[in-house]
Amino acid sequence: MAADPPVLTLKNAAVGFGGTPLFTGAELSVTPGMRACLVGRNGTGKSTILKLLAGLLEPDDGDLYVQPGLTVGYLPQDVPLPDDMLIADFVAQMGAELGMSSDTAPRHAVDAALSRVDIDGTRNVDSLSGGESRRVAIAGALLGDPDVLLLDEPTNHLDLPTIEWLERELVDRRKTLITISHDRAFLETITTDTFWLHRGSLRHNAEGYGKFEAWTEQVADAEVRAAQRLDQKLKAEARWLERGVTARRRRNQGRLTRLEQMRSQRKALLTGQDLVQLEADAGPISSRLVVECENLCKSFGDDVIIDNFSTRILRGDRVGLVGPNGAGKTTLLKLLIGELEKDSGRLRRAKNTALAFFDQTREQLDPNDTLWQTLAPQGGDSINVRGTQRHVVAYLRDFLFDEKQARAPVATLSGGERNRLLLAKILAQTSNLLVLDEPTNDLDADTLDVLLDMLDSYEGTVLLVSHDRDFLDRVVNSTIAVEGGGHVMEYPGGYSDYLRQRKRVEKASAKPTKKPGNGKPARTTADALKKMTFKEEHELGVLPDRIKALENAKAELEKALSDPDLFARDAAAYETAANKLAEVETAIASAEDRWLELEARRESLDAAR
Repeated sequence: MAADPPVLTLKNAAVGFGGTPLFTGAELSVTPGMRACLVGRNGTGKSTILKLLAGLLEPDDGDLYVQPGLTVGYLPQDVPLPDDMLIADFVAQMGAELGMSSDTAPRHAVDAALSRVDIDGTRNVDSLSGGESRRVAIAGALLGDPDVLLLDEPTNHLDLPTIEWLERELVDRRKTLITISHDRAFLETITTDTFWLHRGSLRHNAEGYGKFEAWTEQVADAEVRAAQRLDQKLKAEARWLERGVTARRRRNQGRLTRLEQMRSQRKALLTGQDLVQLEADAGPISSRLVVECENLCKSFGDDVIIDNFSTRILRGDRVGLVGPNGAGKTTLLKLLIGELEKDSGRLRRAKNTALAFFDQTREQLDPNDTLWQTLAPQGGDSINVRGTQRHVVAYLRDFLFDEKQARAPVATLSGGERNRLLLAKILAQTSNLLVLDEPTNDLDADTLDVLLDMLDSYEGTVLLVSHDRDFLDRVVNSTIAVEGGGHVMEYPGGYSDYLRQRKRVEKASAKPTKKPGNGKPARTTADALKKMTFKEEHELGVLPDRIKALENAKAELEKALSDPDLFARDAAAYETAANKLAEVETAIASAEDRWLELEARRESLDAAR
């Protein structure tokens, strides 16, 4: 069967904006049903290609073919919001700017597009949050159900439920699209093809993003072999390319091994398993404590944000915070770092905390400063990067900036380049607690790899708020899920681990439905509400293992204290062990009381059914 003809084609396209071309000879064909991603480093021209396809730019050279009658929906990376306008009017205006007349975008079409993103069109744009603004922009791109969608960073500022909805929307409706995104999990889910903008040329692979890394390594290997066939001068470059390919593989493997070790340690801490071994490996937990909270509560009026949440974060932990927008992630983060007062519960933080904060609004960057001035505001040509002196230009190269950009103003940078610069600035600071609020927005895959390397070598503790599932899986050893209504629960591992554990707990807590005709009345809504919460079910399940681990710890401590020579040999060690024994005995009593309370509640609920 013959393949469908392309509906949108770039031929031999070049764009340079009057200077050195961003790319030349670009060839791109979009066929019906294709869901392709466009990947490449920030600043190489990805957004420019989308604007060419949308008809918003003319190429310096080459041609654009658009099938007659084809409709195109375009989502820019940033959509400026007007002052004092109804959301519905704004979405209709977006459609008009893409060449749609009022006849092709009537009010019912606007309302239909807004209903798909769950936004009320009668609201004012001034009332929109960051995530809602992005959903409105997506509604503008979906207006009139276009034949082809061009999406530039569609998942920016979206929470995980909305990202998952968008994935289903694009796949189930079999949309034809080209998208730029830093979200690897999103790309792996939706894409059938990959376009790679690299070194000024555009390559195509007829496989989705899941095969991208293997494909790029094949390309790099081919470049190595090609360079080796040339003269001696280029053999050095061949060796450099080869080292780059193998070094990336080794770094990824090393990071994975260390992360699995950290996740095992975090699981031991959360469940109480191997508690003594955990302290033997890394020292007493009390000396490594960064943040500890017990039964933490926070409300705003009648709105419960955090309800009885407990955790203990140690030096070196990488903790991710996930949940829908508005559920309370930022509130919890501010509580943990001391920017907000708790309502009740116990909360303590290490006294020697040095905080570095990455804010997704990029307010720490002055657009009039150069990149050099941003990193070295006091002048000079070197900066201190966490105790090591580095030349400004060399440090900028670490974050994939060209030497020529060092003297350029921040205002000339793309959104992804600004995020990259802010990360460079934040990671240079002397700190032992790093707080990252959506650090991956607008970042390309190469910059994400740089950030992964930097975090891997960072010796302090990391708190990470992110909706990027793949990044969470690669970085964190524990995930705190803030799910609204005060419900907060911590799970060892990354985002995928959180999903698996949550499904297991939900499955274990699910009760079989009574068959009709058994003589028992159906449960009413009020009855259904009288059940143990998800948090209580989980707690009841893990308490026996925790009590057992604490009993083992108690036995080990009692054995150590039974040594008659311990006090004379090491009085400090004796005192530490005695204090620890008292703590463990208190913890055992508390855990047993809690288990009895929950078990009694479960039995009474079962008897009432």
